[in-house]
Order: sequence, then C-alpha cells, then structure tokens
Amino acid sequence: MCYFQAKRKRREKDDDVVSLCSFDLKEPSTKRVRPLGRVSSLANLISPVRNGAVRRFGQTIQSITFRGDNKSPSCAQKPCSKASAPTPPKRRNSKLWSETLDVSMKEVLSAKEIKRNEAIFELFRGEQDLIEDLKLARKAYHDPMLKLCIMSEEELTHIFGDLDSYIPLHEDLVRRLEEATTPDGLVGEIGQILVKWLPRLHGYKGYCSHQLAAKALLDQKKQDPRVQDFLQRCLESPFSRKLDLWSFLDIPRSRLVKYPLLLKEILRHTPKDHPDAYTLAEAICIIQGVLSDINIKKGESECQYYIDKLEYLDEKQRDPRIETSKTLLCHGELRNKSGTKLYVFLFQDILILTRPVTRNERHCYQVYRQPIPMQDLVLDDLQDGDVKMGGSFRGAFTNSDKAKNIFRVRFQDPTHGQSHTLQTTDIFHKQQWLNCIRTAMLAYQQITSTAELKELPGVDEECEENSPPAESFKIKRRSTVSEILTVEADNNNGSECSLVTEMADASSTQTGPRRISFEHRSKSKTLPCSKRKETFV
Repeated sequence: MCYFQAKRKRREKDDDVVSLCSFDLKEPSTKRVRPLGRVSSLANLISPVRNGAVRRFGQTIQSITFRGDNKSPSCAQKPCSKASAPTPPKRRNSKLWSETLDVSMKEVLSAKEIKRNEAIFELFRGEQDLIEDLKLARKAYHDPMLKLCIMSEEELTHIFGDLDSYIPLHEDLVRRLEEATTPDGLVGEIGQILVKWLPRLHGYKGYCSHQLAAKALLDQKKQDPRVQDFLQRCLESPFSRKLDLWSFLDIPRSRLVKYPLLLKEILRHTPKDHPDAYTLAEAICIIQGVLSDINIKKGESECQYYIDKLEYLDEKQRDPRIETSKTLLCHGELRNKSGTKLYVFLFQDILILTRPVTRNERHCYQVYRQPIPMQDLVLDDLQDGDVKMGGSFRGAFTNSDKAKNIFRVRFQDPTHGQSHTLQTTDIFHKQQWLNCIRTAMLAYQQITSTAELKELPGVDEECEENSPPAESFKIKRRSTVSEILTVEADNNNGSECSLVTEMADASSTQTGPRRISFEHRSKSKTLPCSKRKETFV
C-alpha cells in the first residue's frame, strides 16, 4: 500500500514538473528565430522564394525605408517571444499655419490675415502631400511590381499612365509659393502665380479620361494571386495609411476638385483693396474652365469605353446613333419584370438594355432586345404594386411579389419592339432614372423643333432681326471677374451659392444609376463661369 502511495506521489511530482515546463516560452539558444518587427522596407513585403534573382533583388532594396521608421538595425534584430502589435499607419502632419508663428506675430496680425494665410498654407501643404503620394506610388508599387515581374511594363503603363510627369508640375507651384513667402512666414501676392500656373493643369485631360480603363485592368489583375498578395502586404504596411493602390492613383483627380474650393476660401479672407482680390477671381474662372474641359473629355472617353464593350446578337440591333454618341447620361444595373439583371445605358440619343457577359476573360455587355431611340421612346411612371415582378413558381400564387420603384420604357409603335418594365433598388434611383430619361427626351424635342423652325421660310430673317449679335454673348474676362467679386461681397452679407455634384467614380461598384447633376442657386448675381459644367472628373 505504501509502495502505491509513493508511486502516486512520484507521478504527481512529475506531472507538476511537466506542467511548469510547458509554460516556459524561451526558445533554445541554438534555434534561429526571425524577429516579428514591423515592416520597414520593401524587402519584407516579398514572399519567400527560391529564385536567386528575386532573392538578390530583395537584398538590394533593403535600403529603401519609409519616413517615420527610426528604429536602429540592432533593435530590429532582437528576437522576441511575443508577436508585436500591428504598427499604426503613418499619419499626415496636421499642423496649422498659426502654430508656426511666434506669439508676438499673432498679436500683430488681424483675424482676417491669419485666416487668409491659413488657407494659403492649406493649399501649400496639399501640394506637398500630393507630390509625396505621387512619388510613393512609383517607389512602392510601380517599380517593385515591374522588377518582380508581377505585372508587365505594358500593363503598368496602362494602369499608372504618365503619373510621374505631374510631379515637376506641382513642385513648380510649391517653389513659387515658397518664393512668395516672407521670412516671417507671411505670404504676399499669389494671384498672379496661380493665374500663370493653373492653365498647365490641362495636362490632366489624358490621365483622367483614361482612369476608367485603368481601373478595369487593375480589377482584372487583382484576380492574380501574386498581385493580390503584393497589394495586400502594401495595404497592411504603415506607409500606405490604409489606402489601396487605386486610392493613390485617384489622388490627382480628387486634388483637382479641391482647387476651386481652396481658391474661394483664400478669396473670402482677402480684403477688397488687396491686389489678389482681382487676380484670385480670375484664377477661379481659369480653374473652372480647366475642370469643365477635363470633365467633357472624361465623359467622351467613358462613353466610348462602354460603346466598345457592346456585343450585338443581331445586326438589326446596330444603330448609327450609338457609334456617334458623345455623352453617356446615365447607366446602371436594373431588373426587368422576370427578375433578370440588366445593365442599362442612356446615351443622349438612344436607350440600350444589355446583359453583362464574359467572353474569354473579357467583360462586355450583350445588347438585349432592340435599342430604343429618343424619337420613339415612351416613358411610363408606374405606381408601386401595379406590376408583379419575378418569375418564380411560388410568386404566381402569392401577392408578396408586388414590385416597388418601377417604370416602363417602350416604343411609340409596338411593332418596332416590346416594352420593358424596369425596377430600381430604391425610390431615389428611380427618380434619377426618370429625370435623366425625361431630360434626354426634352433635349431631343427641342433640337427637333429648332430644326423644323429653320426649315420654315422667312424664319431665319426674323430670328436675326430679333436676336442680338453673337458677339454680345461672349463673356469678357474683366466683366466676369468683377461679377465674381460682387458675388464674394454678397456672400459675406448672407447670400447663398451652392453646387451639388454627384459623380460616378470609376472605382465604385454601384447598382444605381450614375450621372452628374448640378444645382446652382443664389440670392444675388450668379457667376458667369458657373454656366460651364463645373465639375469634375
């Protein structure tokens, strides 16, 4: 009996020894341990490979580090027994201009002068951030993917475009603003600088008009596991600030949209007797014209992009109005009466219903039924419950499939084609579609009525007598600037001027219609410049 008790105690003692050893987290001294430090170079973003050339490349780029990494190599090589916490993303420096001033300077300057210099400083810092992001896109994404053969040079050129060529453009503005800054940190006149520099932004026409095709190629390449793995590693690294590659590629477009707002803010805090009061108003007109031209060019490129992706099942579906279209008013995913998903395009002269298909890994749109020209289109706004949607067997015996947010499009002559009952996701998108279709129909009717009037005898002479000469409609630069100054003065007295812009971003996957809508209302004079499409890429 004593023997078994002694044996049982010995076992308990051994169990205690084993349990204590199991909590020992120290590694043997002979075992090599790879530290779990934060990613400080591009070499850590690369998956382990056996290829000697790739391994040598990883060794050569170890010297590429990112700002904010102040750890010494000795600290990074220390083994650690616990996994380190994820490194927080790098943050932008959000210091204000007033924080850089001495206390004595703040007492001398008025509140209006401080706000004006704050707005100029925001413009200056935004240019610096843009330059840094453009360089980072090249250094952290383009060059590594090219050297690792993750993408071909042709594919990278298609996605990144001529992004590098815009770095000197923005560096030039930074240099000019620095030259206009006094040793005390105050900025004098910047109006003339902006008037000379802003027209150079026309160079973004090609880049912005190509974004839709670039985004489509990037989304396609993300199906490659190597591309996806590389982009994911970059996204988890501090330098990315939790932004994906497309966010960096889209930064120039978003920067363009901010210029009018920044300039208006500077002008709002500029005294009326300041030399910049006139030149800043002129600069606002220039940037609005530049953005309008870029927007038109981007719209034409988007229109042609989708036209090239149309696939016809019958030659009768081809219509010359499709190939000559320059404006895509609205497009998005809808459902027909049987519940089939359709992708609908509304061009300025014709409505096309399609079904998205994939041919040899190429995404395209198969034309569904006969396209409906504006001259033959009839639009019916249907009430909720008027039509039952869905083609299920159960739906035939229940009332639960009564459709909401529906409308119908059809030919005036039923023999030309069948009608289509379409359903949107919500009442908002339904109203968007109805407004766009009605606008297109009204524009076509106005063009037709004008053409008919010109054919009537004697109408041309009467119109010439009652109409002022065309030159009177030209807006002179001086009068434009003076009216902008008047509006800015009136705004300080409580006038209201707003611009509502809804853009279909190339990167968004939106089921509703995509369009651009503008509102411009003011209790005082309206800007002549704003008659042009005031936004943007």
